[in-house]
Amino acid sequence: MKLNFRFLKKVKNKFYYDDLKELTKQKGSDTSFPFGKKYPILNERFESSGILSGHYFHQDLLVARKIFENNPGNHLDIGSRTDGFVAHIAVFRKIEVMDIRELDSKVKNIEFTKADLMQLPDNMLNKYDSISTLHVIEHFGLGRYGDPIDYYGHIKAIENITKMLKSGGKLYFSTPIGPQRIEFNAHRVFSIEYLLNIFKDSYTLDSFSYVDDSGDLYENVVLESDKVHSNFDCQYGCGIFEFTKK
Repeated sequence: MKLNFRFLKKVKNKFYYDDLKELTKQKGSDTSFPFGKKYPILNERFESSGILSGHYFHQDLLVARKIFENNPGNHLDIGSRTDGFVAHIAVFRKIEVMDIRELDSKVKNIEFTKADLMQLPDNMLNKYDSISTLHVIEHFGLGRYGDPIDYYGHIKAIENITKMLKSGGKLYFSTPIGPQRIEFNAHRVFSIEYLLNIFKDSYTLDSFSYVDDSGDLYENVVLESDKVHSNFDCQYGCGIFEFTKK
């Protein structure tokens, strides 16, 4: 293994110095761009042009597309990734963002409120046409973000989200799926069966998609009982649910 590593390093260094030699030759006596300190980047010529996979990549694009298509009167996001999903939404509409942590930046179309979902303000009740919370619920009550320890934090969060959403409103929800467990203090992992049971009294399921352990998206899949029981063979996948509040 060491021999292979040394060989690869040698190959990468050769490309670097060969390219530098060629660039120096082409530069000649021109002074427009003097050389600064060396800043070798050796790996990227051997890598792919980007990563089009994974939980966040797929969930952010999928749910942003659904919100674009449904065009709600107002939309609230709770705790989703600001440099992914929230940014996607802000391209084409206003979005309110709620998080327990501070957000100092001010960006067009993003209205931020610092709030604790466990202590829901009265002015947020029955307010929103749609709500998103992507890869968030699994953290509630584990203290990772400075929130109080609460074993039932995820249930309380879902109950309060339901109170904030208008009847007939949409909930876009994602979370890790697989054999149910807590990996403290990072997150919970939920079984699909458990999640469906939590939501069944207050919501109708419109669609279910998931990202498997390899990072690939399966969109609008049928929830057959054996697949639900096996969590679509995920150990740490991502379930993406679209609900309508009854």
